[in-house]
Amino acid sequence: MGKEVKWNWTSAFIGAASATAVTTLLSIRPKDPIFQLISIDFTTFKLNFPVLDTELLLTVHVTNPNFTAINYSSATMSIIYDGSVLGTSQVAADSQPGKSCKLLRLRARLDGLQLAHHAAKFLGDVAAREMVLDAEVNIEGAARVLWWDHRFKIHVDSHVTVDPLFLDVIDQENESHLDVFVA
Repeated sequence: MGKEVKWNWTSAFIGAASATAVTTLLSIRPKDPIFQLISIDFTTFKLNFPVLDTELLLTVHVTNPNFTAINYSSATMSIIYDGSVLGTSQVAADSQPGKSCKLLRLRARLDGLQLAHHAAKFLGDVAAREMVLDAEVNIEGAARVLWWDHRFKIHVDSHVTVDPLFLDVIDQENESHLDVFVA
């Protein structure tokens, strides 16, 4: 009949190890973190005649979907209204464990003079009870995999629609772009 095939344990071991390595590499590939603005609260009103400067507390929910912890440096988030930078917020340096969620409370200062330059649009937004704000931030950090630190840079663009009277978040779209540096 046919030839008898001998089982080769070395080939079987190499095949199983290769399949395990490929599966592991695919499951630990870096994924973009997820950012969601939960709430906006006024903390301070300052009258700098003839404009009003305000400070806000932004509550942001951050999810790290990766298996590894990440460490990131401080960054400045720009808050944009009608094409102009309306204010900034500092994101403090921190770390976040893998497969975890965290609430960030960010203090933001809005420049009343910049808002005054867009007074007509702002009054129209207040009347319509819909104000569109954009936010941009670049965060750099490192993720430790085994004994190597892999540097990364993430750029986050947020497009948020809020009710300017009650500061309720009506709608939001967040896009992030992650670059991992191998060298």
